[in-house]
Amino acid sequence: MKIKIMAVDDELAILQLLKTQLESLGCEVQGIVDSREAAERLEVEKVDGLFVDFRMPHMDGFELTKLVRKSKLNRLVPIVMLTALDDAETMRKGFNVGINFFLGKPFTRERVYNLYVATRGPMRREKLRHIRLPYRTTVECAWGPNKEFHFKSGSVDISEGGMLLNPSGGLSVDQELDLSFSLPDHPQTLKVHARVVRNVPPDGIGLMFLSLDSREKEALQGYITACTED
Repeated sequence: MKIKIMAVDDELAILQLLKTQLESLGCEVQGIVDSREAAERLEVEKVDGLFVDFRMPHMDGFELTKLVRKSKLNRLVPIVMLTALDDAETMRKGFNVGINFFLGKPFTRERVYNLYVATRGPMRREKLRHIRLPYRTTVECAWGPNKEFHFKSGSVDISEGGMLLNPSGGLSVDQELDLSFSLPDHPQTLKVHARVVRNVPPDGIGLMFLSLDSREKEALQGYITACTED
């Protein structure tokens, strides 16, 4: 499972060097020289990690970071700033806008490797948070003041944040319900409160989990991690 990284730097030679070094570590890297293009793509494309240059025309690394932290898809992604400045003021400003790590220029293969070791955990966590896995099991669904309405459905896929069911039981967007389902090698049934967030033709619904206790969250994370290990 490759880590997907976007690297943004207006100096093509530096961008190519960083791309080559990260790819040698097993990452999938998208290099972009125009920060405006990067901002547009980050609104619609999910990445696991972001490297941004400190100083760029049109939109510098601080401005790009501010936009990313407000985005729907990538607001929690780990961000590394590339900079030739290592003064406290630059770092303070970076941390304030949402930068997580700094990589000084000029950088060496060893420094890129050490940074990747430090960031791989958070970037992998971000990937796992969004990944959806095919998963088939029976799901008991109930709703109403006394849970008097109920039906059985089947899961199509699952993630840490929700699941896709088919059939829908006639439920519509914004309907809340309680789910009961099992996970492989987990001894207890998971009981989760969820909300319908989308209809999936011809008769499916996308659900977002609204309540996961620590046991349930750990079970989901464990299952997804086991299924996506390199």
